[in-house]
Amino acid sequence: VQLQASGGGLVQAGESLGLSCAASGRTISSYGMGWFRQAPGKERDVVASITMSGVSTYYANSVKGRFTISRDNAKNTVYLQMNNLRPEDTAVYYCGVGYGSRSSVYDYWGQGTLVTVSS
Repeated sequence: VQLQASGGGLVQAGESLGLSCAASGRTISSYGMGWFRQAPGKERDVVASITMSGVSTYYANSVKGRFTISRDNAKNTVYLQMNNLRPEDTAVYYCGVGYGSRSSVYDYWGQGTLVTVSS
């Protein structure tokens, strides 16, 4: 599976941004998917994850109520809608195939898209 993340950019605190992760080479409808982020000098941490059906989701405490993960299996794409962004959300955002909070259970990472939130 090849994953292409897009949608990153520079925004001000309080604004919104939507990320997309388009998959190719294999349908992702049979897989959970997740978004992680990595700030400079820090580890890659989970942001949100969604089951193959989209019925169940997981969010890091720091983004609950602000971010929403969704998927469109017909388009082989996973989304991350980020609202009320904060400077501490600044990071490279990666999508991966898997479900849950541990990066070790994920396969097939995308190349990442940079999100920068200015104060």
